[in-house]
Amino acid sequence: MPIKPPFTDLDINTQDDGFYKDNSLPIALISKGIMVALVIWALVWPANANSTLGSWNNQILQIFNSFYIVIVGFFAFFLFVVAILPRTGARIMGTPGEKPEFSNFSWFSMMFGAGLGVGLMVFATAEPLGLWGSNPVVVAGDVEGSTAEAVQSAYRYTFLHYGFHAWAIYVVTGLCLAYYAYTRDMPLTIRTALTPLFGRLMNGVLGHVVDVLGVVATILGVSVTIGFGVSQFIDGLYAITGMEWMMNMTGDVPAPGKVGLVAGLVMIMGLSIISAVSGVGRGVKYLSNLNLVLSLILLMTFVIYGSFLFAMSTFGSALVDYILHFTQLSFGPWLPMSPAEFAAEIPAAAQPLATELYGGATNAWGSFAGFQSGLTGAAAELDEATLAAVYEVGNQGRQFGWQSGWTTFYWAWWIAFSPFVGLFLARISKGRTVREFILGCVIAPALVCFAWMTILGGTAFDLELSGVAEGAITGATQTNQLFATLGQMLDGGLLSAITIMCVVLIMTFLVTSADSGILVMNTIMSGGAQETGIKHRIIWGIILTLVIGTLIVAAGENNPMDALKNAMIIGALPFTIVMGLMCLSLIKALYRDGQREKHGLLTNPAE
Repeated sequence: MPIKPPFTDLDINTQDDGFYKDNSLPIALISKGIMVALVIWALVWPANANSTLGSWNNQILQIFNSFYIVIVGFFAFFLFVVAILPRTGARIMGTPGEKPEFSNFSWFSMMFGAGLGVGLMVFATAEPLGLWGSNPVVVAGDVEGSTAEAVQSAYRYTFLHYGFHAWAIYVVTGLCLAYYAYTRDMPLTIRTALTPLFGRLMNGVLGHVVDVLGVVATILGVSVTIGFGVSQFIDGLYAITGMEWMMNMTGDVPAPGKVGLVAGLVMIMGLSIISAVSGVGRGVKYLSNLNLVLSLILLMTFVIYGSFLFAMSTFGSALVDYILHFTQLSFGPWLPMSPAEFAAEIPAAAQPLATELYGGATNAWGSFAGFQSGLTGAAAELDEATLAAVYEVGNQGRQFGWQSGWTTFYWAWWIAFSPFVGLFLARISKGRTVREFILGCVIAPALVCFAWMTILGGTAFDLELSGVAEGAITGATQTNQLFATLGQMLDGGLLSAITIMCVVLIMTFLVTSADSGILVMNTIMSGGAQETGIKHRIIWGIILTLVIGTLIVAAGENNPMDALKNAMIIGALPFTIVMGLMCLSLIKALYRDGQREKHGLLTNPAE
């Protein structure tokens, strides 16, 4: 049977003139229509938008939690196989002998800044400390949270959320896009990655739908990242200036208020639009290099003044523990536990009280002591052995609640972020081999994330475990824990200088993420063009600002990120399915290209 040449005749119609010149009108109008509708909904009916998004999110997690967990595990193993195989790993994403466009330093700094820059600033201490008090090992009751024994399991899940799996999500999208763009000279856009499966269908409505899903996921993923980053930015400004108008002072500790968040958002997005207008070669590249330099200064501050020996001993044991549990972490989903299932499994003496016992026993954020103390009436009179058995039965429900509220949230976040980061990684990786791309964008940045989390987070652990911090770090808000840790480490002028530097670093990370996202959205909109019109960069910057701002306003005063997070998980689900199809498509393309080479057929347009 003759081997056909690959389908490369992808035709994305763009406008020849007018306001949408060089843009695909269906993609632009549908994407903007969805975002404008979301903005109007959040502005006119904020309470309804917030509650409805929350309800949809809960329903999606009930049904698709296992799907999210398993498919992300598949992404990681899929990439490792592609990299290891000699024939696939050695392929150059470009013409034979082509040199990479950017130096390794600039390539890594842009990859680092776009992929996880803001996340590493916000969660460097917040992630390990949060998991210290609550992770599956703690939830199961095997160790007590916030103790020395809980440190290892806290880092197991920290490494899970910021390690090989997270970067594999980005690289799946990036590799699928770069392979066709640089070996088949096809447009650098989302629909290109599905051409081996669907061929000419990608020229029509189906292709438009795929690209629109990519744009919507990008907007929502970038929105959550910027939302967290702006919150930490306001925390930093408050630490420097003490201006209370930016903060919500009604809680136990000051937290960024809606007025401060919106003001910070407008400032950051204004700078982002300016940077996006200047393009990748100037604004994004220079800001990314600055980000990496400032990050190294911050890291060295923790190495010199923090608990470096504690962190390094933790790093080694945590990395081994993470690798040993890698398969289980990849393919270990938990199913929800219904009240009926719970009632059927608890001891007979407790079954008449199943309804009262269910909520506490399946609460992922509680403890056995909290479960006991929360009981009233006849339930409180049950003996401790019976209550312990009831709590043990509820472990499945607790594990599901924890996994869906934490790991699945992260997978949805990275997936929503992956059209942006993946396309951006593809944009800056022309001329590199498939193996270099996978190892460079999965292994290297993951190891940097591990070191970052253990050096910064390990210092926070040590300060709390030794009694120096006395709860000042764990008691701070999530986005303020980095500054709280610095406050326990340093004092005087050095503390002020490092705090100011952190605020600048957060700002430049935010600007880099936002302007890269704007550039990527315009690339999709223009059918894969790497240079896009300035006016559309400005418009998408404004739309992004409105989406984030209105969803912050729509959420509750004490949880201003809730609506953003719910919208993001909902928007990520359709693109998760697209990513699964991308992998199948790439498997087919790699196999068929191998057959073509075996029979002496040319597959590279430059050959």
